[in-house]
Amino acid sequence: MSLGAYTITLMETGESYRCAGYRSVLEGMEALGRKGIPVGCRNGGCGVCKVQVIEGQYTRRVMSREHVSAAEEAAGRALSCRIKPTSDLRILVLGQMKKNVCRLVEPADDSPLRST
Repeated sequence: MSLGAYTITLMETGESYRCAGYRSVLEGMEALGRKGIPVGCRNGGCGVCKVQVIEGQYTRRVMSREHVSAAEEAAGRALSCRIKPTSDLRILVLGQMKKNVCRLVEPADDSPLRST
C-alpha cells in the first residue's frame, strides 16, 4: 500500500487534485467539491466512474467486464473507484461523470469596482 500523494490532472479542464495512494481516484475526485458527481456503487459494478488513463501508473482491483472489457483495460480505461495511483496521473473522464466533473466553476465576483 502506497502512502504517497499524487497529482491527478483532468485533461478536459487542466484541473488537478491530490490523491493519496491509499485512496481510489474517485475518492480523490470527490475532493474537487463538485455537486452532483454521480458516484454509483463504488465497487466496480455500475460503470458510472469510467476514465481513460492517458499517463501514469496505478494499481487496479477487479472491475465488471460489462463496463470495462479486457481490451479497454489494456488500453488504459478503468473505473476510477477501482484504481489507486502509484504515480501522478493524467486522465480523461468518460461517461456519466463527465458533465459534472469537467465543468469549470466560475470564480465568485469579488471585484472591488462595486458602487455603494
